[in-house]
Amino acid sequence: MNDSDGAPDRENPPELPVWNLNDLYPGPKSPELESDLERANSDSVDFRERYQGRLAELDGRALGEAISAYEAITEILQKAMSYAQLLFAADIGDPAWGRFHQMVQERVTAISTHTLFFNLELNRLDDEILERQLEDPEAGRYRPWIRDIRVFRTHQLSEDLERLLHEKSVSGRAAWIRLFEETFAALRFPMDGEDLTMSGVLNLLSDKDGTVRRRAAKVLGRVLGDNVRLFTLITNTLAKDKEIEDQWRKYPRPVSERNLSNHVEDEVVEALVSSVSDAYPDLSHRYYGLKARWFGKEVLDYWDRNAPLPDDDAGQYTWDEAKATVLRAFGGFAPDMAAIAERFFDGRWIDVPPREGKDSGAFSHPTVPSAHPYILLNFHGKARDVMTLAHELGHGVHQVLAAPQGALMADTPLTTAETASVFGEMLTFRAMLDGETNAARRRVLLAGKVEDMLNTVVRQIAFHNFERLVHRERRDGELSAERLGEIWMDVQHESLGPAIRFDAEYQAYWTYIPHFIHTPFYVYAYAFGDCLVNSLYDLYRQGHPGFQAKYFDLLRAGGTLRHRELLAPFGLDAGDPVFWKRGLDVISGFIDELEALA
Repeated sequence: MNDSDGAPDRENPPELPVWNLNDLYPGPKSPELESDLERANSDSVDFRERYQGRLAELDGRALGEAISAYEAITEILQKAMSYAQLLFAADIGDPAWGRFHQMVQERVTAISTHTLFFNLELNRLDDEILERQLEDPEAGRYRPWIRDIRVFRTHQLSEDLERLLHEKSVSGRAAWIRLFEETFAALRFPMDGEDLTMSGVLNLLSDKDGTVRRRAAKVLGRVLGDNVRLFTLITNTLAKDKEIEDQWRKYPRPVSERNLSNHVEDEVVEALVSSVSDAYPDLSHRYYGLKARWFGKEVLDYWDRNAPLPDDDAGQYTWDEAKATVLRAFGGFAPDMAAIAERFFDGRWIDVPPREGKDSGAFSHPTVPSAHPYILLNFHGKARDVMTLAHELGHGVHQVLAAPQGALMADTPLTTAETASVFGEMLTFRAMLDGETNAARRRVLLAGKVEDMLNTVVRQIAFHNFERLVHRERRDGELSAERLGEIWMDVQHESLGPAIRFDAEYQAYWTYIPHFIHTPFYVYAYAFGDCLVNSLYDLYRQGHPGFQAKYFDLLRAGGTLRHRELLAPFGLDAGDPVFWKRGLDVISGFIDELEALA
């Protein structure tokens, strides 16, 4: 257990912190919010009247001024939308917040319709004209943003079609996503006379008591199975919606749009997926076989996959212990990193306690550069919750450092966004492991990290393969709930190996993965980030010259640099198959150490 200032009061723990959203707006009915939306609408109308159809005529200075004006409008709309999203995530179960979120989304969509022409017209500019305009510093500073939107120009539709898709999004895809979110927020899982939320029942899957894990797994599968028809309809509808739009935009594969938005080449993603898939026997199959032996079994039931080890005597972490653990780890790497992370606690930028209706996951929302990020957690006091705090604070530090790039260039693609979060986890884990001298506790820590890495790398690539198969088969017609369950079970057997045994109710577990609904083909970004961080951290441990300064430069770059440019100062190249092997070898090495400890 972690050191702390004095003995924590475990009988009467302090209340977990709840975020303060006043840095965005004082309230949903505040005049400040209404004023921002009205100003954004007025500025958008003026912007369209001033610039539509004229971009090719502008000199570089004037184009730079136009992009700056567009960025200011974008920031206002993102601020309003972020506020609505955070209120909704904090209490998805309250219909009032659902209506507010929908109202803001509809107004933002309507306002942004006035500026929709801008990106489309930029993409139609002749290369020579644009290059001449970008020679001026006013326009030239936006070169990375223009580069990133122009990768989509061959997939761009007519302005009328783009406007139709944009305006219908609130009653199409966004509406199905809302149905998914509100349905999950309302689900309850009966355990011991108590109706648990999704977060609560998932927490029990890592309970010390095997009978509790089994019952939680069974009730989770039963409730998901009772609702599988609805989730099947949502999945089929969104997959068909994506297929139709992909065909109109001429994307060759379902994953193509995600790869473009992630600024990563198809062959790099394929190298990652094939490298991880080929490594299943050496990673997950080997580890779960080892864990089964620790439990005195030939195979593990699926509810024992994340079970604490039999000799795991680590107790619960208080919130203060979790906070201190992460800040010490960040400070050991760089004091500035800990100082930025501490602002999240001091400014109440974190919402921590689990509660009914709250989003069951965790995230760090960047909001807008003129404000600051907000983090949502569901803290149950387990070691994994400490790692989740480190993960989201890694995101948060990244978002704070990238904010000076502005609303158009601060955001990073998913692949490099996961780098900072996973690096934060690794720093925290290493600090805990290096400070542990007891062999049994060291094994528990190491096993926990291996399991987290398998969940981040192996599981996420298995999820990616599930998505790929679902979208491929959806082209031939609607998939039944039974067929979706079959695909799910096939990829689980392949990825987790013969040491994991599944029962029938596990066929419905695909339904609770929100990334399939919110952001198709997001999941491989976790594996990308984990393997990338493994390579980076290996360099750091070897004393790579100037590592901290280079790492902070990577974070400050935001979305201005591609992954090859970000990794070049470290001498790394994600396009090299050896790169992925190097990252996977870190996981394999941890398993080697566990086998030696056993």
